[in-house]
Amino acid sequence: MSHEPCPGPDPRPDLRPTPVPRTRLSLRDTLSEALAGILRRPGRAALTALGTVLGVGSFVAVLGLTATLSARIDGRFNSLTATEVTVEDVAARQDEFAGPGFPADAERRLARLAGIRDAGVWWPVRLDAAPGDAPVLAVSPGALRATVPRLREGRLYDEFAERTRQRVAVIGPGVAARLGIGTLATRPAIRIDGEPFVVAGILADVRRQPDSLLAVQVPRSTAEELWGPPAPGAARMLIATELGAARQVARLAPTALRPDHPEHLRAVPPPDPRLLRSSVTSDLGSLFLLLAGVCLVIGAVGIANTTLVAVLERTPEIGLRRALGARGRHIAAQFLTESAALGALGGLVGTSLGVLTVVAVAVVREWTPVLHLATVAAAPLAGLATGLLAGVYPAARAARITPAEALRR
Repeated sequence: MSHEPCPGPDPRPDLRPTPVPRTRLSLRDTLSEALAGILRRPGRAALTALGTVLGVGSFVAVLGLTATLSARIDGRFNSLTATEVTVEDVAARQDEFAGPGFPADAERRLARLAGIRDAGVWWPVRLDAAPGDAPVLAVSPGALRATVPRLREGRLYDEFAERTRQRVAVIGPGVAARLGIGTLATRPAIRIDGEPFVVAGILADVRRQPDSLLAVQVPRSTAEELWGPPAPGAARMLIATELGAARQVARLAPTALRPDHPEHLRAVPPPDPRLLRSSVTSDLGSLFLLLAGVCLVIGAVGIANTTLVAVLERTPEIGLRRALGARGRHIAAQFLTESAALGALGGLVGTSLGVLTVVAVAVVREWTPVLHLATVAAAPLAGLATGLLAGVYPAARAARITPAEALRR
């Protein structure tokens, strides 16, 4: 039985395989490689980032304009709706034998309440024939002023016309056009149910009761003398109050007008401004955010497409890097960094353009621009996140490329 000699130490220690050190890619090298890749084709990079610029710019602009419009709506609401109270005649509902709910001196009785700017009673007049088929409204001077009218020509009738039952009228621009009244220099007159009325003024616009722009308005006392009192439940009182006094006036008006039967009148206060503000802001915000989201998706698709094309074009370069020891995650990190840099660059430029858009619109419209700091701070981060998400698939595909596959291409 033979025995083989035991192996001794390797006589050629210089031929032993030496371990290959793992390659490393520092953050600095990653950033420099990504920057070099972007600057290699600056035109393509700019067009690629354009989608993110538009998306982020839309995001900032729409949120800024929403905040600006909400502040504008708040101001208009406070100056109009929050200072408007309507009182309705419900006497017929309480008692079928009750007369008109509003007393003849309704305006004088309300003058005792603090916080009222203008107030008056009005109702639609029942007629057989109206000028130009326009509705005729019996409107006291206080109610006429409470609509905050702006005259195109002429003047409003006043308390003297009310007391003396003058046959004067104020017409809207639509009625004037239908009747062919272009100027008051000739002192035109119209016939209402056969009665002549001198046109005292032509309205250009009103801030309350826009239906009056399509109607003929005559003094309340004149209408009552010619055509009788209003139909049961037809009369209304329009009250314009000081800011903050509307709800107090609405609570006290029925008693001040009819202390004997306050239940014959029902005051309608303005709605809660907080509910209106939140509703309008929510609606505008949802719509504009949807549009901004669509723009961001378009930007992400653009970055993903361009990054994927760059991966295919640079396959030989990727293969060479892999052959020299670059690992798959190094390649993935490089392309992810490039797409994230494009997204961040687009986010910064888009944020700047969005802010400029909000300021420009506000200056042109003479508004106060409103931009929340959180929106401006989050917008570049949104661009960065868009670029990262867009680069995930191209980076993963680049990481799977082997040196052999690169040589075959």
